[in-house]
Amino acid sequence: MQKIYFVVVGKIKESFYREAVAEYVKRLSRFAKVEIKELAEGADPEAETGDILRACRGYTIALAVEGEKLSSEKLAQKMQKLSDAGKDITFVIGSSCGLSDEVKRNADFRLSFSDMTFPHQLMRVILAEQVYRAFMINAGATYHK
Repeated sequence: MQKIYFVVVGKIKESFYREAVAEYVKRLSRFAKVEIKELAEGADPEAETGDILRACRGYTIALAVEGEKLSSEKLAQKMQKLSDAGKDITFVIGSSCGLSDEVKRNADFRLSFSDMTFPHQLMRVILAEQVYRAFMINAGATYHK
C-alpha cells in the first residue's frame, strides 16, 4: 500500500481544522497509509529546513505559491504515475512564514493551489481533501464531480 506523508510545520489549534483533517485521513486510509509529521516552528523558514528535509520520504511535493498549478485531474494523474512506480509521496506545508528556498530546491515538485495565500492550518484541510479527491478520481468514483 502506498504511503502518503504530510510534513507540516506547526500545530493546529482550532478543533474544526483538526477534525476536518482527521476525516480526510480516515477516508484516505482505504487507499494509502497516511502519516502526518508535525514539526516545531522555528524562528524563520531557514531554521526549519533541516527538520523538514529529514522528514521527507519518497517523492517530495512542496506547496509553494510560485509552484505549478494543477487541476484535480492532473494531480490525480501525477499521483497515479508515482503509485505505479512504487513511490511514496511526501507533501510539505511550511509555517505561516512559508518554506525556505533550500526546501523548495530539494523538492521533486513545487505545487501551487492558488496565487492567493491561505492560512497554513486551512491548507492542511485543502491538501488532505485534494489528495483524497485524487484517489477517488483514480478509483473512478463520482465524489470529484
